[in-house]
Amino acid sequence: MTPTTIRALSVERLDIPLFAPFGISGGAQEVARNLLVTVELADGTRGYGEAAPFPAFNGETQATALAAIELVRHQLEGADVREWRPIAALLRERIAAAGSARCAIETALLDALTKRVAMPLYVFFGGAGSTLATDMTITTGTVEEAATAAHDILRRGIRTIKVKIGSADLALDLQRLEAIHAVAPDSPLILDGNGGMNAGSALELFEALLARQIRPALIEQPVPGDDWEGMARLARWDGAPLAADESASSSANVLRLVAERATQVVNIKLMKAGVVEALDSAAICRAARLGLMIGGMVESMLAMSMSAHVAAGLGGFTFVDLDTPMFLAENPFIGGFRQTGDRLDLDHIGAGHGVRPRVE
Repeated sequence: MTPTTIRALSVERLDIPLFAPFGISGGAQEVARNLLVTVELADGTRGYGEAAPFPAFNGETQATALAAIELVRHQLEGADVREWRPIAALLRERIAAAGSARCAIETALLDALTKRVAMPLYVFFGGAGSTLATDMTITTGTVEEAATAAHDILRRGIRTIKVKIGSADLALDLQRLEAIHAVAPDSPLILDGNGGMNAGSALELFEALLARQIRPALIEQPVPGDDWEGMARLARWDGAPLAADESASSSANVLRLVAERATQVVNIKLMKAGVVEALDSAAICRAARLGLMIGGMVESMLAMSMSAHVAAGLGGFTFVDLDTPMFLAENPFIGGFRQTGDRLDLDHIGAGHGVRPRVE
């Protein structure tokens, strides 16, 4: 047995309350029902990973993610953490649909591996940088709630605002966006439909915004993930660049987006299919000269810090949406990125992703 052999892999529930429900077009979440994965190596090194399934996004739940991890746990115990890509291939074969479970395991593996050699993960991923500037999201709700949220975001020192749209009421979406723009006229707006619209209604909303001199910085996934024709139609609209999220659920789908010219930007989320799949998706985007965005589900500081390491280390991410720790009423972890306003700093982290449970 080598020092890098996985001696044990354990998983436990990680339920974190939110200050208020996090709503998207497909539903809302009042508690982040996540999972904590711990990998312990033969030399005692521990690595940590988080699964953050979001049923409203893709139907994955805490229960299905937990079952997936238990399904492969005994196969992983006894493996060598240095073989993290072959292990990721095994996860893709055995638990392909459990993206958050794959993410949690791969995060824990890489955290343990880089801790052993005292290397921060942003350096492991390429060392292109160690800082990012995030947006903050205004979830679904009323016009008044949207305006209040915009005030709060500006008070935090955050400039870029992401807005959840797709309420099935175009007038409500338009009124909310007008209210936000009135509060923050100089803030770039990212509009995220989470697949809750069709191409025709989306274009109607966007043209109405332009008529009011409101030009979005980015339009994210207005139509369902499998509406390839709708995405291609929206990609031809010249009012704002289009980002794919639900449509970019795997590297194979990212390749299809390239082939069908169905987006200008891809939202890379580690929770969709794991760290390795995210790296592969980013590589395809670079080759095709698509823009890069980093995002996540309803994640704690652990998973958000891991995504920050990927984006900062690879470099070239124009859009950064790593805001969900600000929505959580509790932080069960110590460490991670340091945030000042919209700035996320990683340069103080000496090894791994820099996050550990408050109670180990």
